[in-house]
Amino acid sequence: MAPRERVLIVDDDPGFREVYRELLAQDGYDVDEAGAPADAEQRFARGARLVLLDLMLPPSGRPEAGAALCRRLLELRADAKIVVVSGAGDIPLALALLRDGAYDFLAKPVDPDVLLAVLARAAARLRLEDRVAELETSLAARAGDGGGLLGDAPAFAAARALCERAAPADVPVLVTGESGTGKELFARHLHACSRRRERPFVAVNCGALASTLLESTLFGHKRGAFTGAVADAPGLFAEADGGTLFLDEIGDLEPALQVKLLRALESGEILPVGATRPVRVDVRLVSATHRPLPDMVAARSFRDDLYWRIRGIEIELPRLADRAGDLAVLAQHFLNQARALVPGARGARLSAEALRRLETYAWPGNLRELRHEMQRALVMAAGRDEILIEDLSPAVRAVPTPAAADAAAAGATLEETLAAVERRELMAALQATGGNKTQAAQRLGLSRQGLLNKLARHGLG
Repeated sequence: MAPRERVLIVDDDPGFREVYRELLAQDGYDVDEAGAPADAEQRFARGARLVLLDLMLPPSGRPEAGAALCRRLLELRADAKIVVVSGAGDIPLALALLRDGAYDFLAKPVDPDVLLAVLARAAARLRLEDRVAELETSLAARAGDGGGLLGDAPAFAAARALCERAAPADVPVLVTGESGTGKELFARHLHACSRRRERPFVAVNCGALASTLLESTLFGHKRGAFTGAVADAPGLFAEADGGTLFLDEIGDLEPALQVKLLRALESGEILPVGATRPVRVDVRLVSATHRPLPDMVAARSFRDDLYWRIRGIEIELPRLADRAGDLAVLAQHFLNQARALVPGARGARLSAEALRRLETYAWPGNLRELRHEMQRALVMAAGRDEILIEDLSPAVRAVPTPAAADAAAAGATLEETLAAVERRELMAALQATGGNKTQAAQRLGLSRQGLLNKLARHGLG
């Protein structure tokens, strides 16, 4: 069982601290408390990462005291999740704290169910960030030897384990799966885990070249073998000698080339175009395809003897949509990578709403689509620290977040859940517009008076 998350309650009213302490302890939290900023800093240093902070603190008894403490705690630990408690009149200050890094704010009087739901999301966010940091550290450590296969979904973990088990052997490997599932990444990882790791890894996409060009690319050619052959060329089989040759989209090979490939694999020899003597090569073949090769064999568009030759061990990669639990880690990983491509990008993280939207999308383009989506989102965020729903592409943004899932997560009724979602949308709009109600109304498709009515209903003034 995971250790309980510690929550630090900061409030100068002992009665309120006692109420909060009992509520949170009953919900499984390890609770600490402080009544003044100096004491709060000391207790915060003991390891609390969740903070429930009332802005009205001594010595001034004004909200600025709590705001100063909030900023100080974030300086001490930027990953802390601070939930600010404020009066209705302090909402502009609370919004400013959100921009400075506070996790959320709650207006007084605080609804206990809403408080528990917000803290549960914050605790889940901390666990996610811990896991991302752990996997990023692992990735950095393994980058030199083909690492980077992030994710723990059962189907993906099984494929990775099979890849690592097959790596030491010299049998051919066939990697199957939809486009964008990471087949070349698996091939590189297999090579990096093999005894051939010090020798070349050579890759070619069989569907990207015309058949005549692909033959000379694979097997090489002699000078004068065809128009434009002004010098001998060794070919990719020879370049990969002693190492690994990766044939991506092998299902696109023309029948004549299938015959020549089969002969090369069976004999260990290649015949360059225009040559009269074969050349011996020592190559470990890894193939990949998104096409159903058994169906192609049945239709006689792919040779059955070649199919069985390349399918020593088959590794089937799951779709991204079938990798439950991996999406958050992968999205954050691609965001981290994208920072090198986007000048001025800051340490972006996904908002809870944006992450839920990503998790409900089908991802027909798999990892490739997710990588490009995160690059786009980082550009659209324009230097902000957090990726919001409006930074996502229209196709992803159009997917609704299931209300039932939110209700189950918060333990709330549907009516309460809808109210909470509306409240958070209002807060997000205010945050995005710096508190400008006219602009916020425009973003939400409301009249200014309609917005004011909703703000009043949610105690947001």
